[in-house]
Amino acid sequence: MSSDDKGKGTGQSQGMVKRNLKTRHISMIALGGCIGTGLFMTSGSTISKAGPGGGLVAYAAMGLMVYFLMTSLGELATHMPVSGSFATYSARYVDPALGFAMGWDYWLNWTISGAVDISTAALLIQYWLPDTPGWIWSLLVLVVVFLINALAVSAFGETEFWLSLIKVATIIVFLVIGFAMILGIMFQPAVGLHNFTYKDAPFVGGFPAIMGVFLIAGYSFQGTEVVGVTAGESEDPGKAVPKAINEVFWRILLFYILSIFVIASLIPYTSPHLLGASEGNIAMSPFTLVFQRAGLASAASIMNAVVLTSILSAVNTGAYASSRMLYGLAKDHYAPRIFARTTRRGIPMAALVATVCMSLATFASSIFGQTFYMWLVTATGLTGFIAWIGIALSHFRFRRAFKLQGHDLSELKYHSKLYPLGPILAMVLCLVVIAGQDIPSMASLDWSHLGMTYFSVVLVLALYLGYKFINHTKIVKLADMDLSGAGSAD
Repeated sequence: MSSDDKGKGTGQSQGMVKRNLKTRHISMIALGGCIGTGLFMTSGSTISKAGPGGGLVAYAAMGLMVYFLMTSLGELATHMPVSGSFATYSARYVDPALGFAMGWDYWLNWTISGAVDISTAALLIQYWLPDTPGWIWSLLVLVVVFLINALAVSAFGETEFWLSLIKVATIIVFLVIGFAMILGIMFQPAVGLHNFTYKDAPFVGGFPAIMGVFLIAGYSFQGTEVVGVTAGESEDPGKAVPKAINEVFWRILLFYILSIFVIASLIPYTSPHLLGASEGNIAMSPFTLVFQRAGLASAASIMNAVVLTSILSAVNTGAYASSRMLYGLAKDHYAPRIFARTTRRGIPMAALVATVCMSLATFASSIFGQTFYMWLVTATGLTGFIAWIGIALSHFRFRRAFKLQGHDLSELKYHSKLYPLGPILAMVLCLVVIAGQDIPSMASLDWSHLGMTYFSVVLVLALYLGYKFINHTKIVKLADMDLSGAGSAD
């Protein structure tokens, strides 16, 4: 069945998702994936640890890597827009066993992240209602997100559109006020760039410190790959995905680099507040601190609301991405076929229910014991970087096979930037981040802590080798690679 046949009408056969996500939905979903609590809450810690210059370098390097990564994903997603996204690409362009491992690891990560996010949402709501039990708010958020995702994919897209718009508006206001304070417009006297040369600034701790904050910067960009999953339900993936990808560079420049610049200019790197930010301490958010210095008395309450919308967006996106990944696994015969069934509205309901139940089970573990819960959260921390390596590797091999089999680049709807430098740079930086995740434990040979930190790596290897041993799969030869395009995987 062609992508056109599968796409647009209400008369799709049962078992298919529906292509009802508009271009504006996908653009905002890509934008929302770039803006999360990492920017609003913990971005200040990069400045505290590496100085204003070090923080900017870390975010610029990670932003450049993410941009190249997204252009790689854009080339793959426009050529074959499927809900399984990079798990399907890993299976087809690298090894079926890798697709199996990538898909299941990514699904597990999002379900656990969902549990963390609904717990955080309860903390934020208790800022206003401190005497109410947090578990009620967590369950309410989960129910609301389930209902949004159970209605239609357009309901998910519309919700993400408006939640992302709130985040964008907040950052724009922040940048306008911040630059006005730096330049002395309406706010006297002008702050200027004094903090960039304060004490040991702009670079504090040298290259090791910059390497250390790569991790924080990398986590801030987690979730950008969801745009590849949305390609499977886009009305026009050939138009929507490239548009969203091409805007990523300017979004990173505008929302991350300029925001870090403003924070670094207005708050000295020695400020203890920059290390005190967390979802449970909204008053220490660098955004809150800047708004308060501008004279906005209700800054903490406003930022609490904004971060809450960011968390709701994360839970919503997580439910969507993980249910579609499970659907894609089932379509590729890596999961029980029941997860490939869809409702008349094109919702993979069994996959969605399984995803929500897994998040609920993880959340319940936090109620009965924090040790196991925190272990789960820490153990899945590297999954996003592993997924990024899978995307870069798949694209690198896809393009090599495309050329080897005599195809011309003009056949592709979208071309990635600076191939092969882009995917190679993405793979190298992701490996550097993963390797540098827990250097103290490596130095002290703390095997128990290393096991928890690198559990995601061990899990992917176990899934990969286990599937490979049972099914005797081989790495796909470039000459034999199936390069058929849109919709063929479904």
